[in-house]
Amino acid sequence: MNKKLTLSLNEAVIEKAKLYAENTGNSLSGLVEDYFEKLTGSYSLPKVSERLKAIAGKIELPDNFDEDVELRKAMEEKHLK
Repeated sequence: MNKKLTLSLNEAVIEKAKLYAENTGNSLSGLVEDYFEKLTGSYSLPKVSERLKAIAGKIELPDNFDEDVELRKAMEEKHLK
C-alpha cells in the first residue's frame, strides 16, 4: 500500500534530484523509496504478540517498550516477593 509523504528539501537539491530521476528513468518517489529501503534494509520492526495487538489502541506504550523485558520484570517481581 502506498502512502503520501511530504518532505521539505533545499530547492537546488530537488532540482538536481529531478534531473537525476529523469536521466535514469526513475521518479522522485522511486528514488526516495529505494534510498529508504537501502537505509532500513536490515532494520526490522519490533515483534508484538497477538495478545498485545489485541489491546493496541487501548493503552499507550513508550517507543522503547520491550514486551519480553517487561514480562520478565513482572515475573521476577511476582516470584521474588
